[in-house]
Amino acid sequence: MKLSWQIRFVICIVNLIAGLACHAQPAATNFWKLQLANYDSDSSTALAPDGTIYQATFDGRLAAVTPQGKTKWTFKTPLEIESSPAVADDGTVYFGARDRKFYAVSPDGKLKWFYPTGAWVDSSPAIATDGTVYFGSWDANFYALNRNGSLKWKFPAGGVVDSSPAIGVDGTIYFGSHDGNFYALTPDGKLRWRFPTQGQIISSPTIAADGTVYFTSTDGNLYALKPDGAEHWRLHTGGCTGSSPVLDAQGEIYLAANTAKIGVSADGKNIWTAGSPMPIDFSGAAAANGLVYFVSSWGDLTAFNPEGKLAWSVNMSTNGLIPKGSPAIGADGAIYLGDGRYLYSFAATNSAPPAQSSWPMWRANPQHTGRVQIKK
Repeated sequence: MKLSWQIRFVICIVNLIAGLACHAQPAATNFWKLQLANYDSDSSTALAPDGTIYQATFDGRLAAVTPQGKTKWTFKTPLEIESSPAVADDGTVYFGARDRKFYAVSPDGKLKWFYPTGAWVDSSPAIATDGTVYFGSWDANFYALNRNGSLKWKFPAGGVVDSSPAIGVDGTIYFGSHDGNFYALTPDGKLRWRFPTQGQIISSPTIAADGTVYFTSTDGNLYALKPDGAEHWRLHTGGCTGSSPVLDAQGEIYLAANTAKIGVSADGKNIWTAGSPMPIDFSGAAAANGLVYFVSSWGDLTAFNPEGKLAWSVNMSTNGLIPKGSPAIGADGAIYLGDGRYLYSFAATNSAPPAQSSWPMWRANPQHTGRVQIKK
């Protein structure tokens, strides 16, 4: 007998609740919670080296928060912010907004400059070692700005660019576009190569220590490319969500694809899959204790071990709010996460800093520089 989707959904919920009750013990304490807005946002939390926490909101505000959960200041833009902030070494905070501008804000909350584009800027910025800032726009251009806000160059893609760029060790910039192509550009804005897929690319790339670049396409594949653009392997996950891969210390890959959380080996084999009752659009975060944290689309922060077993789960939904954004792990092991309205800080039992990998979380590191980290 073929079951209806409604019955299958109920069975999935019952099984998942049973699994949580039997296998997962609460092991994370909500250290504090701070209300920032009244609307959902896809923006993820960034952490500055001085401990300041930055969270953007859909009502157009960038908030700076102390490690104790107190608001330091807010910076207001005219329209929504879906871009996640990135923090430069000098403390400057960069982000895009839907008023068609890209912003640079000082550590004390003052506008340094803005750069106008032709459409929304949902792409989160990447910051090169020389201070160049890279981002894409819905105007189908990819931008490189100098640290003073002047245009260094722009590259025309064949479609919307809301994929957030990644910067390799040699300075190569990688990003995807709605035209289905994955691009590699030189630091001076020249096309190095492009790799075609059969779907839009809305997620962001991840770079391994050996230079392998991972990304997903809405054609349902996770791709692994060599630094020269040659395909290393692909794995069909069936996923059409915006989750980007993260890497643990062993080089294993974790991502979400539709309603599944997935662990993948460095050679492209599916290691484990854990189901979820609803699609997951956000990236995980790998910790040095071997756990990988995911946000569930039904209100939970979950931790899985490398074998795909649920280690613990804690509910963070408030009045029916759905968690959004990707978790950020601080140097002390604290986990920061937003649902677009509230900013949360969790203290996990057996807490640990980010995994010693080249890309343990969304945008590579707590500052969200989008720059590959090579551990010595």
